[in-house]
This record gives sequence, C-alpha cells and structure tokens, in this order.
Amino acid sequence: MAGGGDELKLLGMWASPFVLRVKLALSFKGLSYEYVEENLRDKSELLLKSSPVQKKVPVLIHNGKPICESQIIVQYLDEVYSTTGPSFLPVDPYERAMARFWAAFIDDKFLASWLKAGRGKTEHEKAEGLRETFAAVETLERAFKECSKGKPFFGGDSVGYLDIALGALVAWMRTAEVRHGIRLFDASRSPLLEKWVERFGKLEEVVRVMPDIDRLVEHAKLREAEVAAAAANN
Repeated sequence: MAGGGDELKLLGMWASPFVLRVKLALSFKGLSYEYVEENLRDKSELLLKSSPVQKKVPVLIHNGKPICESQIIVQYLDEVYSTTGPSFLPVDPYERAMARFWAAFIDDKFLASWLKAGRGKTEHEKAEGLRETFAAVETLERAFKECSKGKPFFGGDSVGYLDIALGALVAWMRTAEVRHGIRLFDASRSPLLEKWVERFGKLEEVVRVMPDIDRLVEHAKLREAEVAAAAANN
C-alpha cells in the first residue's frame, strides 16, 4: 500500500463504525498506516492527548498532528492524498455540498433514529425510532438515485464519500439482522440500496477491513447485558 513517506497512525476500536469509516477511506486510498486498538474503558495517554476535547476514537495522527471525527478525517485524507486512489468528494461545488449534506443526514437522522430504536427506554420509544429509521431509509433511497445517476455507487462508477459514510454502517446492519431479524435495506422498501449493499460488500477494499459479523453479534450481546445489569443496579 502507498504511504509516500508520511507517518499515519489510526487510534480506534475494532467494533466502532466510525473507526471503520476511516479504515475504509485508508483502504480505498491504498495507504499504509499503523493501527492502535484502544481500550475505551482505560484510554491511553496518546488518545487523551490527541483528542482532548471529545476523548473519542477515531483519531488519525498524520506526521504527529491529530485529526478527529470520522467524516472530517475522510475529507482530510481526500484532500491530502488527492492524487492517490479515487477522489471521494465530487469536483463540482454543488455536488460536493450535496454529498456533505447527505453524509450529515446519515449520522444525524438515519443513525440517530436507528440508535433510538435500539436503545429506547420504552417500547413506544423503540417503535417510534424504528418508524423514523424506515422513513430515513426511504429518503436515502431517493438520495442514492439522485447521487448515483443510475451508476453502481453514490460516487458514480466508483466509491465516493457517501459510499464510505453509509458503508461503515453495513456491518452493524447485518448484525442487527442476525440478532433481531430486521433488515433495513430490502427489495420492497429500498431496492436500489439493497443492491448497493451487495456490490459494496464484495469490494476487495471493503472485505479487507470489514469486521467479522459473528464477533460483532457477540460484542452486541455483551454490551446489552452490561447495560441491563447497570440498569438493574440503579
């Protein structure tokens, strides 16, 4: 993989979709980097120093300078390594703005409602979150049609910024399907996105960094049990 003499270090946690977002960008760019797995219950001095405000992963350290927030890191990599690998963001200013808009929608609407469906305190709240999630899926289906212009990916013929933004959530979507039987992208609700998931998941750059679904399932069960135990003790 390319490196160009630059020193790239990624601080992450294997199950985090936000860390995966950065891994995908690095993979598609073909960049070499050092990966440091963080214990989020006992955060390293390097993480606390590199992300003093949020104290969260991912953090990309480029030649000693830390960059935080997954979407910002992906944009940073696209700008710094503009001549390496594919370009993630479109050249046209309007299309770039639209890509950023939909990336924000993925996190602020789609992911937020999905988390609400899984973590709601009441069954009503969970059901409401699921309804909002499916509504967001239908909106993303229209966004894919608009952005892809009939081509295989959000980025057109090749993977772009939105493919990485949404693609980082695919492993957890599959985990949810295994655990709860809920398929967010299906032929009836989102046929374009259903086919997109299949295409995206088969790409070599994706397979290289995608976490194991069985391991994610066990991780999710463990976290759910810990949350339940903590709630019972309160």
